[in-house]
Amino acid sequence: MTKTVTGLFDDIGQAQRAVEDLVESGFSREDISLVAADPNEEYGRHFGPYGETTYEQASEAGSGAATGAVAGGILGGLGGILLGLGALAIPGVGPVIAAGPIAAGLVGAGVGAAAGGLVGALIGWGIPEEEAHYYTEGVRRGGTLVAVRTPDHQVSRVADILGAYNPVNLDERVETWRSSGWSGYDPDAEPYTAAEIEAERERYY
Repeated sequence: MTKTVTGLFDDIGQAQRAVEDLVESGFSREDISLVAADPNEEYGRHFGPYGETTYEQASEAGSGAATGAVAGGILGGLGGILLGLGALAIPGVGPVIAAGPIAAGLVGAGVGAAAGGLVGALIGWGIPEEEAHYYTEGVRRGGTLVAVRTPDHQVSRVADILGAYNPVNLDERVETWRSSGWSGYDPDAEPYTAAEIEAERERYY
């Protein structure tokens, strides 16, 4: 049997390094999904819409983007590893870059537009509904979600790899949200702006 192991990261660079470590450790990129908030489309503008961008195009776009900048390094790393990295707009979350099976599950007939919500896609990948709501809210607030489908006997190994790159403590983060009046993920809520995401970050660092 297989299970899905997840990690939410405040820093997309840490998520990138976790993905690189997973692939270098022998996990197939076909089993790795990533969804990262992109409120200013800083990353997405270098890629085509999800579903139109091939692996080769994503790799080239990443390596050629923002040369010498942090964004370029991140894009080059992710574009060279993950399958089908591209831009999406998810209802209730906003612009993201996404790759892997979860991203494929988001896209319907309209290329580049998510036909369904992220919560449903995560549930479809075996993530419990309550956690799916939390992870979706985490992406809405600027986070990067990494999810890995793996056989049962590899679960602890994947968790150890993700845990080495400073993922969010989800229980603590949710408690912080609740203390500020959050009552649950709302698919009809407005996506966070870049300024709101920055203010959110300042609460934790």
